[in-house]
Amino acid sequence: MSIADNKKAFHDYFIEEKYEAGLVLEGWEAKAIRAGRAQIKEAYVVVKAGEIYLLGAHISPLAQASTHVKPDPVRTRKLLLNAREISKLIGKVERAGYALVPLDLHFAKGRVKVEIGLAKGKKQYDKRETEKQKDWAREKNRLMKQETNRR
Repeated sequence: MSIADNKKAFHDYFIEEKYEAGLVLEGWEAKAIRAGRAQIKEAYVVVKAGEIYLLGAHISPLAQASTHVKPDPVRTRKLLLNAREISKLIGKVERAGYALVPLDLHFAKGRVKVEIGLAKGKKQYDKRETEKQKDWAREKNRLMKQETNRR
């Protein structure tokens, strides 16, 4: 079940591979995510000291959050991946010029997971070409629908 999508990532990048990672969350964050108060549109993934972190993801605290905890909505959150996956991602990001972008925040077996993509940036002409293809597919579907309605 999806909580938040990052549609901008598919517009700005070619997604080559996808990985599902766990998130290290505080209690108030888990409750806020269950209430649907998460957003990953401006988020990005970085590699620091052999570990992978999610930066810029915004989780709005609930009004009934604890009084003794000062919630930080955009704090840096550690991602949990297999050591083999982490070393593979680090190698690709550092050598091959790839970027790591969060694609989707969702529940898997009752736990909050984030799907990250190994991505290469699109040039402006690639973005325009993708937009043209989407428009043509939409137009084609509209024409086919009109044709079936005439019969």
